[in-house]
Amino acid sequence: MRFEPVIGLEVHAQLQTRTKIFCGCTPAFGAPPNTHTCPVCLGMPGALPVLNADAVDKAIAAAIALGCTVHEVSEFARKNYFYPDLPKGYQISQFDRPIATGGSVDLEVDGAAVHVGITRIHMEEDAGKSLHEGTGDPNLTGIDLNRAGTPLIEIVSEPDLRTAAAAAAYFTHIRDVLVAIGVNDGNLEEGSLRCDANVSVRPVGREAFGTKVEVKNVNSFRFLQKAIEYEIARQSSVLAEGGTISQETRLYDPDSGRTFSMRSKEEAHDYRYFPEPDLPLLVLAPGQVDRVRASLPELPHARRARFVEQYGLPAYDAGVLTQDVAVAAYFEQVAAAAPAKLASNWVMGEVLRTLKDEDVSIEDARVPPARLAELIQLVDGGTISSAAAKQVFETMWTTGDTAAVIVEREGLAQVGDESALLAHIATVLAANPDAVASYKAGRVQAIGALVGQVMKLTRGTANPKVVHALLQRQLDA
Repeated sequence: MRFEPVIGLEVHAQLQTRTKIFCGCTPAFGAPPNTHTCPVCLGMPGALPVLNADAVDKAIAAAIALGCTVHEVSEFARKNYFYPDLPKGYQISQFDRPIATGGSVDLEVDGAAVHVGITRIHMEEDAGKSLHEGTGDPNLTGIDLNRAGTPLIEIVSEPDLRTAAAAAAYFTHIRDVLVAIGVNDGNLEEGSLRCDANVSVRPVGREAFGTKVEVKNVNSFRFLQKAIEYEIARQSSVLAEGGTISQETRLYDPDSGRTFSMRSKEEAHDYRYFPEPDLPLLVLAPGQVDRVRASLPELPHARRARFVEQYGLPAYDAGVLTQDVAVAAYFEQVAAAAPAKLASNWVMGEVLRTLKDEDVSIEDARVPPARLAELIQLVDGGTISSAAAKQVFETMWTTGDTAAVIVEREGLAQVGDESALLAHIATVLAANPDAVASYKAGRVQAIGALVGQVMKLTRGTANPKVVHALLQRQLDA
């Protein structure tokens, strides 16, 4: 029997606000435990929550960007459960009246169109964090409540995904959108973006869903795909052998590549939701949605399509360049003064490679867009070779000098004079008799090695097209 997976994702995104959702504490990451807390986020008796207006605007922005319907009136509720890192014994969330519903995402995964519906987006506060290491005693668990009260939105998809690759692509798309509009920082390592995957399998052709298993708190696109692939294989194997799937919450272990049981899965009614008595209904101000909509920047998928149409770039280039808003802006400034495809090649190549090597962001690039455009113009105009241009770029990055200054100072202008090149060619031919003999024996590709030797001898300043033509003329004589 063949089985079909049914997958839905719940994406938890921390909102980039200056303070927590119901108090004035900072949600900044990395502080010593329990230093970003107050009576409200510690759940002290008598402390009352006050809703963060900026968190509401950012939730609205996410909803608009994902095509959801934003509701004028929504309601906060108490979600009751008992964990050591949940100081009040309940979480303030939204239940049957969320801030937004509907919406969808359209993707292309492995050449196939994938449509994923979005059920709802609701606002909530984060819990604290249990620390099982660093307490000084392996039998103790430390509780850090710095994260308690951090503003979150939860984006719940319809069970429309059918492959692990599509799930990873959907999660990636959500991250790209949230980062592009300034709602979330996209930092999966710090936990400001997390994902729960609901996975079930059913016999191919059956309409009814199988028993759902939730894989909790996956914070990597690659791990999400691997966790789902493992779950699909595990559940299919259990059913094929006549077993049954338990409805439960599982965790993914990246080291073993397996999921393991965490606890049996609660149903919604076990949380005993009821309206939060300390907060009134959330009623949006007239024009608030339109104001937020007008403030949104260009979305990643629209920017990708524009790069293909406006600059004539391949879809791959457009995808790479638009993964980061700042990188896209850098490219556009370069392309304003240099051929777009060459600008794309340089930004995707030398610029991003150097940034990665130095572990810095595009904002820290030491070659401004206008300076890179000048370098590209020198290559495009034949003043310097591509090989020499890479040397020039490295020097520009190190010294801050312009390309023209470096080319002049280091004598890197491309040599196209035949008499000068013929002297270098004669030297190379005399030093490489085997390559010459190989070419004359019919292995014409041997000329490539000879061109390379001339380029090396001239420190990359020779015009490779002229060198190739002169070499061919000499060898065929």
